[in-house]
Amino acid sequence: MRDLKVPEQRHPEKAHRPDNAQPRKPSWIRVKAPTGDGYNATKKIMRDNKLVTVCEEAGCPNAGECWSQGHATMMIMGEICTRGCTFCNIATGRPNALDNFEPGRVADAVQKLGLNHVVITSVDRDDLEDGGAEHFAQTIRAVRHRSPKTTIEILTPDFLKCDDSVLKVVVDAKPDVFNHNLETVPGLYPTVRPGARYFHSLRLLQRVKELDPSIFTKSGIMVGLGEDQQSVKQVMDDMRAADVDFLTIGQYLQPTPKHHGVDRFVTPEEFASYEKAAYGKGFLMVSATPLTRSSYHAGDDFAKLRSARNAKLGQA
Repeated sequence: MRDLKVPEQRHPEKAHRPDNAQPRKPSWIRVKAPTGDGYNATKKIMRDNKLVTVCEEAGCPNAGECWSQGHATMMIMGEICTRGCTFCNIATGRPNALDNFEPGRVADAVQKLGLNHVVITSVDRDDLEDGGAEHFAQTIRAVRHRSPKTTIEILTPDFLKCDDSVLKVVVDAKPDVFNHNLETVPGLYPTVRPGARYFHSLRLLQRVKELDPSIFTKSGIMVGLGEDQQSVKQVMDDMRAADVDFLTIGQYLQPTPKHHGVDRFVTPEEFASYEKAAYGKGFLMVSATPLTRSSYHAGDDFAKLRSARNAKLGQA
């Protein structure tokens, strides 16, 4: 049996990579260790419902803050991914069979936490014919049934090896926000996201809008991987051409010495300049800070996103 707490077993594809130095984090990156009653209560609900969270698996620096407020990003379809992206801390390998009862457990946890907005993500499941599209749809429907007033945001894989029709299965389940992260600039895909294709991911987001224009689309990238400002702004233009509504930009943090190295720590001032540029390009919502992650403050940001669309359409 694999022990996913052991780095060599968690990331067998990275075990023989040379170590990359892990530079000291600047003051604006450091966060407090997760503690408190709210954090522990959220953790208990996750454990009682046998749920996996991307907060834990990806080592998110905001877990303490979010969990203390009862917010956790559910990660469905297991904790083992079929991809081996060099930035990611989620375990790589052959996943287990899907758990048919998982959608119900996610819905139960959402109800117990009393969430107004929930983010549901997953590992990549290239082993499944539909990439897990039907499992996503079942989870969305289960949450809607238990918590009809909760808004639902999904963060999906790219469904790269699937028939184009599987995307409609997810869209037809009517999530409020469809998020798929581009992660980095196209020039870094061969080293950062080798199992994915930049223009496929971009087209996926565009097709969501074509299938259902009412669904908000969202995507994010990390900086500090070796990109330059011009390439980041080109990604912004590409996203707007695909009619993406919401952009997130955050600092890449290296999980272990075997992962992709940090090229530099981007300053808060440069993040502010990215935010200003993105709003100038027409995004309805932008979150660009060192600690920004896809689901960080997602509920509050969704309310702002909806208000921005209503204002654009001239609605109260």
